[in-house]
Formats: sequence, structure tokens, C-alpha cells
Amino acid sequence: MSGASGRVLVVDDSKVIRQLIRVNLELEGFEVVTAADGAECLDLVHRVCPDVITLDVVMPRLDGVQTAARLRADPRTSHLPVAIVSACTPYEVDAGVAAGVDAYLAKPFEPSELVRMVHRLLHREDPPSIDGRHGAGRAGSPAG
Repeated sequence: MSGASGRVLVVDDSKVIRQLIRVNLELEGFEVVTAADGAECLDLVHRVCPDVITLDVVMPRLDGVQTAARLRADPRTSHLPVAIVSACTPYEVDAGVAAGVDAYLAKPFEPSELVRMVHRLLHREDPPSIDGRHGAGRAGSPAG
């Protein structure tokens, strides 16, 4: 099965976390581009044309919530699925909702949760099935 299943722009000021996310997504066949903060993300996004963006919240220059709000405000990126990968305080979640964020993943995260979230965001624009049951995955299975 050749060809990437999607391109993800990973934004985090921690090199360790960027590498962690990159490795886990690349193992699943995603193409990964990384940025160190929100300002770099906004510089890269039009060149990279990612399918999904993951944002840390606390970053220098431009934080994740501000970055999400800017992505939403730009017609070229307003449709992009954006996920916050952060410690996810209630403030961050509320601010993210206000900024139009699509998903949250709390740190520390399980790599499988990360991959599942990115898959979900990537495929959410697929037309829904007639009865709504197909393609839902194993939603009913007990968590590992």
C-alpha cells in the first residue's frame, strides 16, 4: 500500500513531543511536517497544505488557541481539521472551542489515541453512510 494516507502539520515547541508525534504518525503512513510554534505554523501552512493540524497550546510567539483562531479566520485554512494536543486545562478547552478547534488530546497521550484522532479528523468529510452504522469503527469495543 504505497502513498501517504494524509499530511499532518504538527505544531509544538517541544522537540521531544514533535518527534514523538512524528514517529507515531509516520508508522501509520502519514506524512508529517513539524513547526516549533504558531507563527511558524502559519508561515508553513500554505506551502505544506496539510490535511490535519495538531497544536500545542502553550508556545512562544503565538499560542495554540490564537493559532487555531487565525487558521479559522483565513478562508484558505478555515476548513482544516485542527486538534489541540496539550495538557488540556478547562480554560484551554473553552478557549479552543471558541476558536473552532475540532478535537482534543490530553498529554500525556497514548500513541494509539493520537493515531485514532488523526484518522477521525482526516475522514470526517467522507459522506456519511445511509444508516450511519458503517465506517464507525469499533466504537463499542472496550478500551484496551
